[in-house]
Parts: sequence; structure tokens; C-alpha cells
Amino acid sequence: MGIAVFDTYVFKNTGKRMHFDILVPEGVKENQVYTFGQVYLKSKGLEQLSLSAKECRFCHIAQPEKNIVDAIERNGFAILEMEGCD
Repeated sequence: MGIAVFDTYVFKNTGKRMHFDILVPEGVKENQVYTFGQVYLKSKGLEQLSLSAKECRFCHIAQPEKNIVDAIERNGFAILEMEGCD
């Protein structure tokens, strides 16, 4: 399974930058990727933030590890937290 990696940056209300990757099966439409990102942001209490091509961009195709495949099969997507996601 190839996965598409979308590099995502948003700024919290505190001004702190949050960087995470949204991982989806190859071929998923960008609007669906943004929806998955909103689900993640809501889980962090940041539902007021929005995602678009400005904040979330396709980066590359990768071969995922098993835990990523499991998360994608369970949720339709996976998140890889990189910076400021606490």
C-alpha cells in the first residue's frame, strides 16, 4: 500500500506553530485530506483552525509501517505528529 503524505502547518491561537503529517491511501482527494485534518485538530481542541492548500500540501508517496497501515485501515487516515502538537 502506497500512502500519500501531506505536510501540514497551522498556528495555534498562542502563535505556536504546529507541524504534522496527514497520511492517507494514495489517490484520496485533497478535500478529504482536509476533512481528516479537521478531525485531528478537533481531537486537540483546535476545531476553530481550518485547513486548505495553504496549510496542507502533498509532499510525497511513502511505504508505511504496519502501525500506520493499521491506523489508516481503522480511521481512513493517520497522523504523524512532528512539532508543537502537544
